[in-house]
Amino acid sequence: MQKPDTPPDEQTRLEALRALNILDSASEERFDRLTRMAKRMFGVPIALVSLVDANRQWFKSCIGLGVTETSRDISFCGHAILGSDVFMVPDTAADPRFADNPLVLNDPFIRFYAGCPLRSLQGPKLGTLCIIDQRPRQFGKEDLEALKDLAAMVERELGAIQMATMDELTGIANRRGFTMLAQHSVHLCSRQGMPASLVFLDLDRFKPINDRFGHAEGDRALTAFARLLGSVCRDSDLCARIGGDEFVVLLTNTSKAVAEAGIARLRRSLDRYNRESARGYDLDFSSGVVEFNPEKHPTIDALLGEADALMYERKKPNR
Repeated sequence: MQKPDTPPDEQTRLEALRALNILDSASEERFDRLTRMAKRMFGVPIALVSLVDANRQWFKSCIGLGVTETSRDISFCGHAILGSDVFMVPDTAADPRFADNPLVLNDPFIRFYAGCPLRSLQGPKLGTLCIIDQRPRQFGKEDLEALKDLAAMVERELGAIQMATMDELTGIANRRGFTMLAQHSVHLCSRQGMPASLVFLDLDRFKPINDRFGHAEGDRALTAFARLLGSVCRDSDLCARIGGDEFVVLLTNTSKAVAEAGIARLRRSLDRYNRESARGYDLDFSSGVVEFNPEKHPTIDALLGEADALMYERKKPNR
C-alpha cells in the first residue's frame, strides 16, 4: 500500500481548513444535497465530501458509508489533493498503490474511486468530492465533467463559509476568523510549552487619507498594507484585519523579541513602499506586542485587549 505524500503547502492548507471551523460540525443539507446528487447521477453506493485534516480525512457529508472519518494514511483523498484534476482509480485490485489498502480489503471494499479536489478561495486544496463503487468501472469524459461541476458547487458552499471568516477587501482573516483559529493555536502552544506573541497594529493618520483622497484610495492603502504585512510574515503566522484600520498577527513558537524584529522588517518594507509608490501620502502604523501567557490570557480577547492597550499608548503622539 502506498501512503499519500504531504503537499508542499501543507501548513497553509491546514490553516485554511481550520479557519473554516467546519471540522467535526453537524451535517448540513447544502452539502448532503450534492452528495445525494452525485450518488444518483453516477449510480454509485457511496459519495462523500471529504476534508483532509493533518492525520485523518473527515466527512462533512457522507452518503452510503457508516463512518465519519478514516486515517489519512489509508485515504484515497490524501492522494487526490496532491493534484489539480480528478484523481481516479478504475480498479483498485489492479493498482499496486491500493490493492492491499484496508479500505479495499475490508468494508467498504472500494474497487472504484474518483475524487475531485476542493479548493479554498485562496487556492489550497481542502479535500475532495468523491464517489466510490464496490465494482470496477470506467469513467468517461462526460462523467469527469459532471463530477467537476458538482465539485464546483461544493466549493461555492465552502467559499460561502470562508467568506464569513475572511475580510473581503484585503483577503486575509477577519476578526471572527482570527478568533477561531488563534484560540486553537494558543491552546496548542500552551500544551506544547511553546511561546507565542501577538502584534496589534493600527494605521496612523488614516482618516485624512480617506478625507483628502477618497475612500477608494483608502481601500487601496488598506490592501497595500495587508499585502506588505503578509510579505514579512511566515506561512505559519496568522494575519487578520479586525477593524477599519486595525490589524493583528499571531506568531506561534515566537518570543516577543523575535516578533519585534518582525515589526522592524515591516517598517523597512513600508518605508520602501512609501518611497516607490509616491501616492501623495505615507503609510505608517503604531504597534503593541504581547507575549502569550496562559495564566494572564485565558482567552484570545484577553490577549488582544492587552496588545491593543499597549498599542494605544504608543499611538498617542501619532494620532
